[in-house]
Amino acid sequence: MPLPTDELLERLLAGIEQELPRALALRRRLHEQPELAHAEQQTAAAVAAELPVPSSTVAGTGRMARVGPAAGAAVAVRAELDGLPISERTDAPFRAIGATMHACGHDVHMAAVVALTRAAHALGEELPAALVAILQPSEEAYPSGAEELAHGELRALAPAAVVAAHVHPELPWGTVALDPGTVNASSDSVEITVEGEPTHGAYPHHGRDPILAIAQIVVALHALLARRIDPHGPAVLTVGVLEGGSTENVIPARARARASLRAHRPEDRLILRAMVEEVAGGIAAAHGCRASVTLISGEPALENDPEIVSRARGLLSRAGLAPAREWRSCGSDDFAFFGALAPIAIGFVGLDGAEGFRSRPLHHPEFLPPEAAVGAVARVQAVLYVAALCSLGDGKG
Repeated sequence: MPLPTDELLERLLAGIEQELPRALALRRRLHEQPELAHAEQQTAAAVAAELPVPSSTVAGTGRMARVGPAAGAAVAVRAELDGLPISERTDAPFRAIGATMHACGHDVHMAAVVALTRAAHALGEELPAALVAILQPSEEAYPSGAEELAHGELRALAPAAVVAAHVHPELPWGTVALDPGTVNASSDSVEITVEGEPTHGAYPHHGRDPILAIAQIVVALHALLARRIDPHGPAVLTVGVLEGGSTENVIPARARARASLRAHRPEDRLILRAMVEEVAGGIAAAHGCRASVTLISGEPALENDPEIVSRARGLLSRAGLAPAREWRSCGSDDFAFFGALAPIAIGFVGLDGAEGFRSRPLHHPEFLPPEAAVGAVARVQAVLYVAALCSLGDGKG
């Protein structure tokens, strides 16, 4: 018989505690041997070997495993497989050697979902609905593993909800940011190429300077962002690459810039895209050059389901955690793609102030969540799973 909500969460939390030693050992192994997006074969195999049931291969290198009732509703819990192209600079005995590391907490998320899945499996048919562990490839690079899953295996599964937890170094230890509505931005990448006419630097009037044109494009884009986007809606434009020329006394034939566009509101996302086209074309033409813009469409804004979030916030204290202050950012996560299939919710698990944690931002070569983060993330995953069940009318006590 399915357990009522209070007892279900209590049993899951107790099971997680029993599974933590095994999960911590797994986290160390995963951290020591990270793999990049689209190449997570060993990582997926290592995690799958710790799951209590056989898993199926999804989205290339991903895995999916179901525990609990074999039929009926299911709630999916997502963890990410991939590391980052960063050389680790921590002194951890299990630090990664080489040019790849887990600098975003994915090793913690994977170990946590294994602990939760094993705890849920021990309850068997007492689960009100199945828990499906999703080990998603390629969160850090395009093409997105979440997008592929959303168009493939996860669509076929038709989950009633998809939930996740992610560590965050700027939030206090012992707290979780769980807010309704948009919590992460959409993300697009653009490449702007300006074609000019090359000439010797001593005779600039004989050419058309793409360097000067692209420099003014970059400045104009940053300035116009504040004049095209309603300031009540967060939006960010960042030019991270600027290239052109090979020697100081020659005006080159072309110059190139690459930028990231982020916005919380869909209408602002469209404005940003159009603005880049307009500004690049107009300024290039004014300099006698030609501009082309290539857009790589990324993930949509991530919108937390209000009902799941409300119920999860009410359950946090039972997991020894407290709601953090409101937390919304222009970070992005391809977890947002799952929102096209089902209600979604993600909680951000604070690390600031945790024993042994050196405050470092995500994607920093010295970012290293403490081992206690595995248990914290697993507890948040359990809270979100139970909250999702409650929002569907299941598991009420």
